[in-house]
Amino acid sequence: MPSDPWAALANPFLEGAYASVKGQVRTYVLHAQLLRHLPEPPASVLDVGGGAAHQSLPLARLGYDVTVLDPSPAMLAKAEQRLRDEPADVRRRVRLVEAPGEQAEAATGGRRFAAVLCHGVLMYVERPEPLVSALCRRTAPGGVLSVMALNARTLAVRPALDRRWADALAAFDATGEVGVLGVGTRGDTVEGLSLLLRQGGVDPEDWYGVWLFSDWLDLPSGSTDVAAVAAVELEASVRDPYRQLSRVFHLVGRAGPRTAGDEA
Repeated sequence: MPSDPWAALANPFLEGAYASVKGQVRTYVLHAQLLRHLPEPPASVLDVGGGAAHQSLPLARLGYDVTVLDPSPAMLAKAEQRLRDEPADVRRRVRLVEAPGEQAEAATGGRRFAAVLCHGVLMYVERPEPLVSALCRRTAPGGVLSVMALNARTLAVRPALDRRWADALAAFDATGEVGVLGVGTRGDTVEGLSLLLRQGGVDPEDWYGVWLFSDWLDLPSGSTDVAAVAAVELEASVRDPYRQLSRVFHLVGRAGPRTAGDEA
């Protein structure tokens, strides 16, 4: 295995996935949903698997104290590159830490955060339990835990729209797929992740869809009204049955009070 298995994907993520209409919609929709739950700045935010800081940099601009935790030096280098274009006060509010999410406690010196984000990471781990447990432990009492995961219940849609009918039929009972970047991914359900959050002392507060229409359509960046697409996606993200059909879902929970037997 290479020392940084994500190095080859750093450019495709930054220049392809996040720069696309779909990527811009993801950042916008998640940001709007987050602001419904986050405490006021300068509250502390831990972005686990935060990569090039696409989700946490807008929060730093609003005054949040952000720590981006990622195991990939290449992705963190992209974050550092983006930070160079920010004003000094924004740069001071962002800390970059190299470590996997499962080691967040040691990597952050045992610090707990007012908000912990983990977006688009669980789909790349074999089992969600270790990472979710680590996320819960880093969330301060009363703090917010925000998780975005691949929706296991809509895996048949993409192959069906591609007219790969045999693959679509098999996908109804599948637990994962090969994503658009050619990497294997694993799906979750709102109910399954909600149970894991509760086991970690975090009460699910709400959940949203993220991509519906923009995931299934080929929308060219140069000629698409991204703001109009994002407005439709944001509305769909809070309505049934639309949010249930989303490609990925966004689950938000709130940590309960710690007891005397919890970690210090």
